[in-house]
Amino acid sequence: MPRLSEVIAALDALWPPERAEGWDAVGTVCGDPDAEIDRVLFAVDPVREIADEALELGAQLIVTHHPLYLRGTTTVAADTFKGRVVHALIKHDIALHVAHTNADTADPGVSDALAGALGLRITGPLVPDPTDPGGRRGLGRICELDHPETLAAFAARAAARLPATAQGIRVAGDPEAYLRTVAVSGGSGDSLFDAVRAAGVDAFLTADLRHHPASEAVQHSPLGLVDAAHWATEWPWCEQAAAQLDALSDRHGWDLRVHVSKQVTDPWTTHHSSGAPN
Repeated sequence: MPRLSEVIAALDALWPPERAEGWDAVGTVCGDPDAEIDRVLFAVDPVREIADEALELGAQLIVTHHPLYLRGTTTVAADTFKGRVVHALIKHDIALHVAHTNADTADPGVSDALAGALGLRITGPLVPDPTDPGGRRGLGRICELDHPETLAAFAARAAARLPATAQGIRVAGDPEAYLRTVAVSGGSGDSLFDAVRAAGVDAFLTADLRHHPASEAVQHSPLGLVDAAHWATEWPWCEQAAAQLDALSDRHGWDLRVHVSKQVTDPWTTHHSSGAPN
């Protein structure tokens, strides 16, 4: 079996920590570098339900997209929910490793997995990484549809192909407008509207769109907006990342057993359609 340090080195080669944003908190949160690893669990969120799942599986390593501590802390006391996660992981010899914005901009990265889940053909990054001479890394992806389809049909495609959440899919724009090109970005994407407009695409699929940026975007142009749940747009990366680690395991002869959590850790649990009372 490989040691944790060997597996982490392989993960860091896929998603180099130096490519994370300066405000981010990526890398190994806890774990003994000399511990042996034979089972790994991928998930979006480092919450207690995922720690419990790893324990049930007998996994010695959890890899999540979201950091446990994005901001500094002075305590890991078990009377806080994050502290309880840390205590549970260390008590059961389970390591935690995070790949966040360094996985967002990777090739392939989070938005590649999102485009793949939607059956889109990628033509390039939405915001290219200037340090990548090949022009493949960067934030978001610009994509083409195999055949033009309406905004309503594309939203239905997203609803059918992304994991189900309480939010579902929200749409802004003319539902009958035909789309040929689409930009996608896993996670919160309303800071990317300038890049989306510059790309000249017909629609933008992302998550966490706020009222004012979305309102300004649809007033500015006929751009269609498709807003999915944050967790749902990033979960496909877990399957992609697990496949990448599987391939590395085969190459190194590690015989790792790699799992992807299917637990919905999106914080929203119920949705009610609004309407005027009769």
